[in-house]
Amino acid sequence: MKFLFAVLAVSLLTVAAPASAQQKLLSDPEIYEKDHFRKQCAAVEFAPDFITRLDINNDGLIDAVSNHGAYTCDGTKGPACNEEGCPYNFYLQVKEGGYFMIATARIFSYDFIKRFGNMVFVFKMAPKYCDRAGGAPCEMTVRVRGTKFVTISRK
Repeated sequence: MKFLFAVLAVSLLTVAAPASAQQKLLSDPEIYEKDHFRKQCAAVEFAPDFITRLDINNDGLIDAVSNHGAYTCDGTKGPACNEEGCPYNFYLQVKEGGYFMIATARIFSYDFIKRFGNMVFVFKMAPKYCDRAGGAPCEMTVRVRGTKFVTISRK
């Protein structure tokens, strides 16, 4: 069962942790992502929830999560979104200054809650990530440990 969770987590998330030493640190992921979309779109608007800032790995530094469903490009809201949700990028801040992306996930939404003393994400995802063909969204609980996502449960 643990192996299944590990395989699912790898297929769900594009983890960039091993590349973190090779990645160029970003001064601010909000500026980086907004500049990216400004280059791709003739007219772009960002909703207030495009970037959420919170400490996702409990290290005392404020990290960032970008929601690609919260921008409009040339009149189309969330153009990268589909029936499986929207891409979200997860960035960690480092004490030396700057941020790097640790993962991308295609999800409907998430809650960031405290469970058993730890802050965790509860991702609402396409049912296929819980081995279902349809019905209610899959709920996957994930914790960030260091620079990695660790799947705790799914239902």
